[in-house]
Amino acid sequence: MHNRKKFLLAITCFLTVVFSLALICSASAECENPASLTFSIIPTEETIQELTIYKPVIDYLSKMTEKKVEFYMPTSYSTVVEALIGKWVDVAVLGPYSYVIANSKDADVQVFSTYAKKPGYIQEEGPGYKAALITRKDSKFTTIESLKGSVIGLTDPASTSGNLVPRVVFTKVINEPLEKYFKKIVYTGGHDLSTMAVYEGKVDAAFVATHRFDNVIERGMVKQEDFNYLWYSPAVPQDPFVYRGSLCPDIKQKIEETFLTLQNVPECAEFLKNVKSNKFVKMTSADYDVIRDLKKAKDARKKK
Repeated sequence: MHNRKKFLLAITCFLTVVFSLALICSASAECENPASLTFSIIPTEETIQELTIYKPVIDYLSKMTEKKVEFYMPTSYSTVVEALIGKWVDVAVLGPYSYVIANSKDADVQVFSTYAKKPGYIQEEGPGYKAALITRKDSKFTTIESLKGSVIGLTDPASTSGNLVPRVVFTKVINEPLEKYFKKIVYTGGHDLSTMAVYEGKVDAAFVATHRFDNVIERGMVKQEDFNYLWYSPAVPQDPFVYRGSLCPDIKQKIEETFLTLQNVPECAEFLKNVKSNKFVKMTSADYDVIRDLKKAKDARKKK
Protein backbone atom coordinates (compact mmCIF):
# COMPACT_ATOMS: atom_id res chain seq x y z
CA MET A 1 0.00 0.00 0.00
CA HIS A 2 2.84 2.33 0.89
CA ASN A 3 4.56 1.69 -2.44
CA ARG A 4 1.29 2.27 -4.23
CA LYS A 5 0.92 5.70 -2.57
CA LYS A 6 4.47 6.60 -3.55
CA PHE A 7 3.75 5.50 -7.11
CA LEU A 8 0.56 7.57 -7.29
CA LEU A 9 2.39 10.58 -5.84
CA ALA A 10 5.14 10.21 -8.42
CA ILE A 11 2.58 9.95 -11.22
CA THR A 12 0.77 13.03 -9.89
CA CYS A 13 4.02 15.03 -9.78
CA PHE A 14 4.92 13.87 -13.26
CA LEU A 15 1.51 14.84 -14.67
CA THR A 16 1.71 18.20 -12.90
CA VAL A 17 5.05 18.94 -14.55
CA VAL A 18 3.78 17.80 -17.95
CA PHE A 19 0.62 19.87 -17.57
CA SER A 20 2.63 22.94 -16.53
CA LEU A 21 4.94 22.56 -19.50
CA ALA A 22 1.91 22.19 -21.76
CA LEU A 23 0.47 25.41 -20.38
CA ILE A 24 3.76 27.21 -20.97
CA CYS A 25 3.98 25.91 -24.51
CA SER A 26 0.36 26.81 -25.11
CA ALA A 27 0.88 30.32 -23.79
CA SER A 28 3.94 30.80 -25.96
CA ALA A 29 2.03 29.50 -28.96
CA GLU A 30 -0.66 32.11 -28.44
CA CYS A 31 1.64 34.91 -29.55
CA GLU A 32 4.58 35.22 -31.91
CA ASN A 33 8.01 36.51 -31.00
CA PRO A 34 10.01 36.56 -34.25
CA ALA A 35 13.77 37.05 -34.18
CA SER A 36 13.37 40.00 -36.58
CA LEU A 37 10.55 42.19 -37.86
CA THR A 38 9.72 43.04 -41.46
CA PHE A 39 8.32 46.46 -42.35
CA SER A 40 6.61 47.54 -45.58
CA ILE A 41 4.68 50.45 -47.09
CA ILE A 42 2.12 50.73 -49.89
CA PRO A 43 3.82 51.95 -53.07
CA THR A 44 3.56 55.70 -53.67
CA GLU A 45 5.04 58.22 -56.04
CA GLU A 46 7.95 58.53 -53.61
CA THR A 47 8.49 54.92 -52.53
CA ILE A 48 12.21 54.90 -53.30
CA GLN A 49 12.71 58.30 -51.70
CA GLU A 50 10.68 57.23 -48.68
CA LEU A 51 13.01 54.29 -48.09
CA THR A 52 15.69 56.80 -47.18
CA ILE A 53 13.34 58.95 -45.11
CA TYR A 54 11.95 55.87 -43.29
CA LYS A 55 15.43 54.67 -42.30
CA PRO A 56 15.60 56.63 -38.99
CA VAL A 57 12.10 55.35 -38.17
CA ILE A 58 13.13 51.77 -38.88
CA ASP A 59 16.28 52.27 -36.81
CA TYR A 60 14.20 53.63 -33.94
CA LEU A 61 11.75 50.73 -34.26
CA SER A 62 14.69 48.34 -34.09
CA LYS A 63 15.99 50.07 -30.97
CA MET A 64 12.60 50.07 -29.24
CA THR A 65 11.79 46.42 -30.01
CA GLU A 66 15.41 45.23 -29.66
CA LYS A 67 15.00 43.39 -32.96
CA LYS A 68 16.47 43.66 -36.42
CA VAL A 69 13.98 45.32 -38.77
CA GLU A 70 14.07 44.47 -42.47
CA PHE A 71 12.22 46.19 -45.33
CA TYR A 72 9.95 44.44 -47.85
CA MET A 73 9.70 46.28 -51.18
CA PRO A 74 6.11 46.06 -52.52
CA THR A 75 4.96 46.17 -56.13
CA SER A 76 1.32 47.07 -55.44
CA TYR A 77 -1.20 47.66 -52.65
CA SER A 78 -2.25 44.01 -52.82
CA THR A 79 1.27 42.65 -52.37
CA VAL A 80 1.55 44.37 -48.99
CA VAL A 81 -1.81 42.92 -47.93
CA GLU A 82 -0.76 39.45 -49.08
CA ALA A 83 2.53 39.78 -47.23
CA LEU A 84 0.77 40.68 -43.98
CA ILE A 85 -1.71 37.82 -44.27
CA GLY A 86 1.09 35.45 -45.27
CA LYS A 87 3.15 36.62 -42.27
CA TRP A 88 6.05 37.79 -44.41
CA VAL A 89 5.47 41.32 -43.10
CA ASP A 90 4.89 42.25 -39.45
CA VAL A 91 4.41 46.03 -39.54
CA ALA A 92 3.15 48.05 -42.49
CA VAL A 93 1.59 51.23 -43.79
CA LEU A 94 -1.61 50.61 -45.78
CA GLY A 95 -4.18 52.75 -47.51
CA PRO A 96 -7.52 52.97 -45.66
CA TYR A 97 -9.30 50.80 -48.23
CA SER A 98 -6.51 48.25 -48.47
CA TYR A 99 -6.53 48.03 -44.64
CA VAL A 100 -10.27 47.28 -44.62
CA ILE A 101 -9.74 44.63 -47.28
CA ALA A 102 -6.85 43.10 -45.33
CA ASN A 103 -8.72 43.20 -42.01
CA SER A 104 -11.79 41.58 -43.58
CA LYS A 105 -9.65 38.76 -44.93
CA ASP A 106 -7.66 38.35 -41.72
CA ALA A 107 -8.55 40.03 -38.40
CA ASP A 108 -4.90 39.56 -37.43
CA VAL A 109 -4.12 42.71 -39.48
CA GLN A 110 -4.74 45.43 -36.88
CA VAL A 111 -4.44 49.22 -37.04
CA PHE A 112 -2.72 51.05 -34.19
CA SER A 113 -1.85 54.57 -35.39
CA THR A 114 -1.69 57.20 -38.13
CA TYR A 115 -0.19 60.64 -38.53
CA ALA A 116 -2.02 63.92 -37.98
CA LYS A 117 -1.49 66.09 -41.05
CA LYS A 118 -0.44 69.73 -41.06
CA PRO A 119 -2.51 72.00 -43.33
CA GLY A 120 -1.10 72.17 -46.87
CA TYR A 121 -2.09 73.52 -50.27
CA ILE A 122 -5.42 71.68 -50.42
CA GLN A 123 -4.85 69.33 -47.48
CA GLU A 124 -6.63 70.21 -44.23
CA GLU A 125 -5.15 69.76 -40.74
CA GLY A 126 -5.85 66.53 -38.84
CA PRO A 127 -5.72 62.71 -39.18
CA GLY A 128 -7.82 62.72 -42.33
CA TYR A 129 -7.75 63.68 -46.01
CA LYS A 130 -10.15 64.09 -48.91
CA ALA A 131 -10.49 62.99 -52.51
CA ALA A 132 -10.34 65.94 -54.88
CA LEU A 133 -11.60 66.04 -58.47
CA ILE A 134 -9.17 68.11 -60.52
CA THR A 135 -9.02 69.38 -64.09
CA ARG A 136 -6.46 71.52 -65.88
CA LYS A 137 -7.02 75.25 -65.34
CA ASP A 138 -7.04 76.24 -69.02
CA SER A 139 -9.30 73.36 -70.10
CA LYS A 140 -12.99 73.50 -70.94
CA PHE A 141 -13.74 71.27 -67.96
CA THR A 142 -14.74 73.82 -65.34
CA THR A 143 -17.82 72.09 -63.90
CA ILE A 144 -18.86 68.56 -63.08
CA GLU A 145 -21.49 68.77 -65.83
CA SER A 146 -18.84 69.64 -68.41
CA LEU A 147 -17.06 66.36 -67.67
CA LYS A 148 -19.88 64.27 -69.13
CA GLY A 149 -18.34 62.01 -71.80
CA SER A 150 -14.75 62.87 -70.86
CA VAL A 151 -11.77 60.71 -69.85
CA ILE A 152 -11.33 60.28 -66.09
CA GLY A 153 -8.23 59.12 -64.24
CA LEU A 154 -8.38 56.79 -61.23
CA THR A 155 -5.30 55.54 -59.38
CA ASP A 156 -5.48 51.90 -58.27
CA PRO A 157 -8.41 49.48 -57.70
CA ALA A 158 -7.39 49.23 -54.02
CA SER A 159 -7.10 53.00 -53.53
CA THR A 160 -9.55 54.75 -51.24
CA SER A 161 -9.57 58.29 -52.62
CA GLY A 162 -8.46 57.24 -56.09
CA ASN A 163 -11.15 54.60 -56.69
CA LEU A 164 -13.49 53.72 -53.81
CA VAL A 165 -14.67 57.23 -52.92
CA PRO A 166 -15.29 58.21 -56.56
CA ARG A 167 -17.28 55.03 -57.21
CA VAL A 168 -19.42 55.29 -54.07
CA VAL A 169 -19.63 58.92 -52.97
CA PHE A 170 -19.16 60.84 -56.21
CA THR A 171 -21.63 58.67 -58.10
CA LYS A 172 -24.33 60.03 -55.78
CA VAL A 173 -23.52 63.47 -57.18
CA ILE A 174 -23.86 62.40 -60.83
CA ASN A 175 -26.58 59.78 -60.13
CA GLU A 176 -25.00 57.10 -62.30
CA PRO A 177 -21.94 54.83 -62.40
CA LEU A 178 -18.62 56.29 -63.51
CA GLU A 179 -18.64 54.00 -66.56
CA LYS A 180 -21.80 55.64 -67.84
CA TYR A 181 -20.90 59.23 -67.04
CA PHE A 182 -17.38 59.18 -68.44
CA LYS A 183 -16.32 58.04 -71.89
CA LYS A 184 -13.27 56.20 -70.57
CA ILE A 185 -11.70 55.31 -67.22
CA VAL A 186 -7.92 55.10 -66.98
CA TYR A 187 -6.02 53.62 -64.01
CA THR A 188 -2.82 55.63 -63.75
CA GLY A 189 -1.09 53.72 -60.96
CA GLY A 190 -0.58 56.60 -58.52
CA HIS A 191 -1.82 60.00 -57.36
CA ASP A 192 1.23 61.75 -58.80
CA LEU A 193 0.65 60.02 -62.12
CA SER A 194 -3.01 61.07 -62.07
CA THR A 195 -2.01 64.66 -61.34
CA MET A 196 0.54 64.71 -64.15
CA ALA A 197 -1.88 62.99 -66.54
CA VAL A 198 -4.32 65.88 -66.04
CA TYR A 199 -1.56 68.47 -66.32
CA GLU A 200 -0.20 66.91 -69.54
CA GLY A 201 -3.64 66.43 -71.07
CA LYS A 202 -3.55 62.63 -71.06
CA VAL A 203 -6.82 62.54 -69.11
CA ASP A 204 -9.43 65.25 -68.77
CA ALA A 205 -9.87 64.94 -65.01
CA ALA A 206 -8.75 62.80 -62.09
CA PHE A 207 -9.52 61.99 -58.48
CA VAL A 208 -6.51 62.48 -56.22
CA ALA A 209 -5.87 62.42 -52.47
CA THR A 210 -5.37 65.93 -51.13
CA HIS A 211 -2.14 65.08 -49.31
CA ARG A 212 -0.71 63.18 -52.28
CA PHE A 213 -1.56 66.09 -54.58
CA ASP A 214 0.26 68.43 -52.20
CA ASN A 215 3.35 66.21 -52.53
CA VAL A 216 3.44 66.80 -56.30
CA ILE A 217 3.30 70.57 -55.74
CA GLU A 218 6.05 70.30 -53.12
CA ARG A 219 8.25 68.58 -55.68
CA GLY A 220 7.83 71.53 -58.01
CA MET A 221 6.19 69.49 -60.76
CA VAL A 222 2.99 71.57 -60.84
CA LYS A 223 1.47 74.60 -59.15
CA GLN A 224 -1.76 74.86 -57.23
CA GLU A 225 -3.08 77.43 -59.70
CA ASP A 226 -2.59 75.02 -62.62
CA PHE A 227 -5.85 73.24 -61.72
CA ASN A 228 -9.56 73.59 -61.18
CA TYR A 229 -10.97 71.89 -58.07
CA LEU A 230 -14.46 70.74 -58.93
CA TRP A 231 -15.35 68.55 -55.97
CA TYR A 232 -14.10 67.40 -52.57
CA SER A 233 -15.22 64.28 -50.73
CA PRO A 234 -15.98 64.08 -47.01
CA ALA A 235 -12.85 63.46 -44.91
CA VAL A 236 -11.51 59.91 -44.65
CA PRO A 237 -8.93 58.71 -42.10
CA GLN A 238 -5.24 58.83 -43.00
CA ASP A 239 -3.16 55.83 -44.00
CA PRO A 240 -3.29 53.27 -41.17
CA PHE A 241 -0.13 51.91 -39.62
CA VAL A 242 -0.78 48.27 -38.82
CA TYR A 243 0.82 45.24 -37.23
CA ARG A 244 -0.03 41.59 -36.99
CA GLY A 245 -2.18 41.03 -33.91
CA SER A 246 -0.61 37.63 -33.29
CA LEU A 247 2.66 39.28 -32.27
CA CYS A 248 3.31 39.12 -28.53
CA PRO A 249 1.72 41.98 -26.54
CA ASP A 250 5.04 43.48 -25.42
CA ILE A 251 6.23 43.67 -29.04
CA LYS A 252 3.02 45.37 -30.15
CA GLN A 253 3.28 47.80 -27.25
CA LYS A 254 6.83 48.72 -28.26
CA ILE A 255 5.78 49.15 -31.90
CA GLU A 256 2.98 51.51 -30.86
CA GLU A 257 5.28 53.42 -28.54
CA THR A 258 7.80 53.81 -31.36
CA PHE A 259 5.41 55.72 -33.59
CA LEU A 260 3.58 57.61 -30.85
CA THR A 261 6.89 59.06 -29.63
CA LEU A 262 8.48 59.86 -33.01
CA GLN A 263 8.15 63.59 -32.36
CA ASN A 264 10.63 63.20 -29.48
CA VAL A 265 13.34 61.70 -31.71
CA PRO A 266 15.42 64.32 -33.57
CA GLU A 267 16.53 61.75 -36.16
CA CYS A 268 12.87 61.23 -37.17
CA ALA A 269 12.12 64.93 -37.73
CA GLU A 270 12.76 64.63 -41.47
CA PHE A 271 10.27 61.78 -41.71
CA LEU A 272 7.54 63.78 -39.93
CA LYS A 273 8.35 66.72 -42.18
CA ASN A 274 7.99 64.48 -45.23
CA VAL A 275 4.50 63.31 -44.21
CA LYS A 276 3.59 66.90 -43.24
CA SER A 277 2.90 65.96 -39.64
CA ASN A 278 3.89 66.99 -36.13
CA LYS A 279 2.99 63.71 -34.48
CA PHE A 280 1.25 60.33 -34.70
CA VAL A 281 -2.08 59.65 -33.05
CA LYS A 282 -3.60 56.39 -31.85
CA MET A 283 -6.24 54.83 -34.12
CA THR A 284 -8.59 51.89 -33.75
CA SER A 285 -10.42 49.65 -36.17
CA ALA A 286 -13.66 51.56 -35.53
CA ASP A 287 -12.07 54.74 -36.92
CA TYR A 288 -12.15 53.06 -40.34
CA ASP A 289 -15.83 52.06 -40.22
CA VAL A 290 -16.52 54.87 -42.69
CA ILE A 291 -14.34 52.98 -45.19
CA ARG A 292 -16.20 49.75 -44.43
CA ASP A 293 -19.47 51.53 -45.15
CA LEU A 294 -18.07 52.74 -48.47
CA LYS A 295 -16.93 49.23 -49.33
CA LYS A 296 -20.36 47.77 -48.49
CA ALA A 297 -22.03 50.34 -50.70
CA LYS A 298 -19.65 49.58 -53.54
CA ASP A 299 -20.15 45.81 -53.19
CA ALA A 300 -23.92 46.26 -53.10
CA ARG A 301 -23.80 48.26 -56.33
CA LYS A 302 -21.77 45.54 -57.98
CA LYS A 303 -24.45 42.95 -57.19
CA LYS A 304 -27.19 45.00 -58.86
